[in-house]
Amino acid sequence: MDTIIDEELLDSVTEQAKGSARLRMNYNFHKSLDDKCHRFLNAVEPGTVVPIHRHPTKDETFVLLRGRVKVCTYHDDGSVKECIVLCPEEGKYGVDIPKGVWHNVESLASGSCFFECKEGPFVPHEVDGILEV
Repeated sequence: MDTIIDEELLDSVTEQAKGSARLRMNYNFHKSLDDKCHRFLNAVEPGTVVPIHRHPTKDETFVLLRGRVKVCTYHDDGSVKECIVLCPEEGKYGVDIPKGVWHNVESLASGSCFFECKEGPFVPHEVDGILEV
């Protein structure tokens, strides 16, 4: 085993997120942005909101390890389709978002950290990948 996902690792990534201008930080398990599968921790602090975006060719899965985050999906016109607050203590652990679905994530509690998995390679969002509302 190369990496143990434990409280120490989550605390380390969370501290980096707190010091980041974006108030979030990834810890990648994949070795390259060209890898076929991207697996990583995403620590998010209150005040960070991942912009509404979509991945035209990639499904995406989030599993919340600790904290509280709100995940919303949107219609093409930017109106809210559905929102859920993930919280392991409340039995809401994660979501699977199909390719092409507009979505975003908002941190609701300090120390929130989720495991994320999606197909690689990394492709920066193009103009049609971010929803302007």
